[in-house]
Amino acid sequence: MTPQQPAAPPQPSSGGSLDSMLGLLQSDLSRQGVQTSSKGNCSACQKPVVGQVVTALGKVWHPEHFVCTECETELGSRNFFEKDGRPYCESDYFTLFSPHCAQCNKPILNKMVTALDKNWHPECFCCVKCSRAFGEEGFHDREGQQYCQQCFLTLFASRCQGCSQPILENYISALNSLWHPQCFVCRECYSPFVNGSFFEHEGNPLCEAHYHQSRGSMCQACQQPILGRCVTAMGAKFHPHHLVCHFCLKPLSKGCFKEQENKPYCHPCFIKLFG
Repeated sequence: MTPQQPAAPPQPSSGGSLDSMLGLLQSDLSRQGVQTSSKGNCSACQKPVVGQVVTALGKVWHPEHFVCTECETELGSRNFFEKDGRPYCESDYFTLFSPHCAQCNKPILNKMVTALDKNWHPECFCCVKCSRAFGEEGFHDREGQQYCQQCFLTLFASRCQGCSQPILENYISALNSLWHPQCFVCRECYSPFVNGSFFEHEGNPLCEAHYHQSRGSMCQACQQPILGRCVTAMGAKFHPHHLVCHFCLKPLSKGCFKEQENKPYCHPCFIKLFG
């Protein structure tokens, strides 16, 4: 009895398509007792899925065709995320669709701070100047950037003309500048102004005495301001009634006098004393 050779698989015609090859393979496997019923068409390639199958997003896929829409990595049994009916690996999903931190530009996966119309990792939301986290005082916004209180005041707060420190509360506006109330004093003697009345000389606030002293309008004799008529003598100014002979104390009303050691004398006293 001549042994019979197993039937060779049918050979596809030279013009057979992949579909006919798959059909022939399915028929051959069925004859060998292997279940080859199609589980549907693969959502990616639209070919029948025979054997292993991935069911996801309400569809069936060849395992090798169930891949990340962005990077085409096979997802297999890995966790994946869906967006608009498409699968994405975890990394690409967060990169493409999660909020991104305004500071580091990385995806925000957990807690998030929303401020200045932007999103931030909590650890990235800090002062742009000193990089310190914000305390209970919160933050200050300047042209869309966040500053802690100390840096904001140092950089942007109005400054006192007297001490150059930031002005945080009450202030006085005078001489086109701002002042702490305690700093708006005479720039010579540092005395506060009575009833807020002051004199200005070369941009500085002065009390009455130092104003006249600065302008050279103090009486050389009494050291009081000269508000009306004055007499100029020996390079100084006098109230008219204070320009007197140094010896007899009579007024030098006509301005005629002799000078000795920077002191004025009338003619009779000068002759009497100095010949």
